[in-house]
Amino acid sequence: MATRVTGAQEGAQGATNRFRRDEKRRDADHESFLRHRNWRWLKVALLVSAAAILGYALIDQEPRPNGGTWYGYTLGTVGLVLIVWLSLLGVRKRYITTGNWSLKAWTSAHVWLGLSLVVIGTLHTGFQVGWNVHTLAYVLMLLVIATGIYGVHAYATLPRSLSANRGEMTRAQMLESLTAIDRQLESAAQPLGRRESDLVIAALGQDVFHGGAWGRLTGSYPNCATAKAIRQMPAEASGEAGAALERVHGLLARRSEQLARIRRHLRIRAALEIWLFIHVPATIALLAALLAHVVSVFYYW
Repeated sequence: MATRVTGAQEGAQGATNRFRRDEKRRDADHESFLRHRNWRWLKVALLVSAAAILGYALIDQEPRPNGGTWYGYTLGTVGLVLIVWLSLLGVRKRYITTGNWSLKAWTSAHVWLGLSLVVIGTLHTGFQVGWNVHTLAYVLMLLVIATGIYGVHAYATLPRSLSANRGEMTRAQMLESLTAIDRQLESAAQPLGRRESDLVIAALGQDVFHGGAWGRLTGSYPNCATAKAIRQMPAEASGEAGAALERVHGLLARRSEQLARIRRHLRIRAALEIWLFIHVPATIALLAALLAHVVSVFYYW
């Protein structure tokens, strides 16, 4: 009997331990990549930055250390290794793993160590800049970091706005809802006069996605045919046309609201993605500038 009780207790203890492990895993899954492992990579980045600043401050040398001194070479090597490693995040995203080098851990390191490059890169220059490939590499590095900061902010805030705007609807369902309104609007406009019908036809015929990239980014559509139809449609009419006009006004208002929701969706998506069109090319340009920087230093200086 004692043996059976002990076995039951051990089984219950094992189940409790598994439950706690699962709970910790779920907590880790919901943890922001910025806070990964209790801000581990922020602490590492601060430590690296503090060490670089302390080393620069303690060196008793005139003129002050720059990229051509032993300390400048050290910081340059650290910065180069970091930049090359950080640029591999796009490759790393193709493989999903867990543990210390999970994608979340890698992304957290990418962000915080990337920020530490501001300190490392600036001290590497020795605060000496000019119109040359070395300063170009430095400026490109700052551009990559700035766009990365925007990307972190975008991914931290915009998905909630996207979800709130969409409600329970997918993008396809939003378009289907607009199509349903358009069918009703086309039927309701039949009794109207030629001028009013032309306004409705123009609104229905305009591409939902007109306005181009600028329209998506700004949410500004000055040539919206639906808005024009609402402005120019007569307020009232007599007889059968009056009832039709009232229904058309209501449907145009519904169409305008649905268009606004779709356009907000497009604007938020554009704001969420636009930084990558700068960040990725700037990273490639940075790697090329770094190659030119290193070659010029070792072969021409």
